[in-house]
This record gives sequence, structure tokens and C-alpha cells, in this order.
Amino acid sequence: MEIMAIIILILTAYLIGSIPTAVWVGKIFYGIDIREHGSGNAGATNTVRILGYKAGIPVMLFDVFKGWFVVQVVAWISIPGLTPDRVIYVMIGCAIAAVLGHIFPLYAGFRGGKGVGTLAGVGLALYPLALLIVLGVFVVILAITHYVSLSSILGSISFPFIVYFITGERHIALLVLAILVAIFVPLTHRQNIKRLLKGKESKFQFRRKKVNKE
Repeated sequence: MEIMAIIILILTAYLIGSIPTAVWVGKIFYGIDIREHGSGNAGATNTVRILGYKAGIPVMLFDVFKGWFVVQVVAWISIPGLTPDRVIYVMIGCAIAAVLGHIFPLYAGFRGGKGVGTLAGVGLALYPLALLIVLGVFVVILAITHYVSLSSILGSISFPFIVYFITGERHIALLVLAILVAIFVPLTHRQNIKRLLKGKESKFQFRRKKVNKE
């Protein structure tokens, strides 16, 4: 029963993570596929660029909520036989499943976003203080450079150092996850890094671009 409950939780986390918020908002309310415009990314940043804050902010909030909820629900329920230490591992399994769901959404042809918003929700559940500090790093870099990609990359790279040295987290699984985040985010931003090095990365202009509906 314990193993089955864990499997169900992780599969459910993937299905929740698969909810393609940006894609559905674009198609239902604006008649466009957000992945066919701007950066082609089904995330909050591209949604703001193309459809504006009215669409982008709800997308961002729900993407964060997905990551937070799938982790937090593990703490809310009681699975017989699970020690507090093992619960951490189930939380991490659900977190990874949700992020993979966002990147490879079952409901949108496995073409999703880069998972930063959902990762932020995971961080909110597992590392609230560290996430707050990383958010500060993100905002400062964004204010200086106007590059969302660079802000996300540098914020993620700083994450494990903040977790270990500032918050004092010592649980090995949580430290490993923080290190994986620092590796994962730059990997999902490979094309952005290439454009940054060539000086061709688009800056975030804080205003909506007009798109033609097809």
C-alpha cells in the first residue's frame, strides 16, 4: 500500500504539472498558441511579452502554485510506514515529476515551458527562506540587465550556496536537489545562453507585443 500510494502521488504530481497554463490561456482567451509566438516558450515570461500582464500574471501564479501544491500535499496527508525523513524523499519525487510535467505536458503534445515557475513553487514549499533570497537575486539582475533568462540562470546557480551557507540546510537530499536545480536551469536555457553570448538575446521590455490571431 505504501509503494502504491507513493506511485499515485508522483503520477498525480506529473499530471498536475502537465497543466499547460500558458497554452490554455492563449488558446481559450486570445485564440493563439503562445508557443507559435515570441520565444516559443509556454511560460509566464513569453505570455507577458505576447499577451500582457493580464494573461501573464495568472499564468505565473498558477505555474508556481503547481509546484508548491504537489509538494505540500505530501505533508498534508498521512501514509502509514513513512518516516519524516522518507516523506522528504517523496516530496522531492513529486517535485521532480511536476517540473517534468511542466516541461513535457501530457495535455499539450509534450511541448511546455522551462519549468522555472514550477521550480519556484517547489522552492516555496521546501526552501521558503532560500527562495525569497533567490527571488531577490533574480529581481536585482533583471532590473540591471532586463534579461529574464540571465536572471533565472544566475538565480539558480546561487541557489545551492544560499541553501547551504545562508539557510544552513543540511539534509543531503535537499542539498542534492538544490544542486540539481543549479544544473537543470542553465541546461534548459542553452539556447538563451548562446544568444546571450552573441548579444542576440531579447530583453524583457515590460510591455505587450501585438500578435495576429490566425
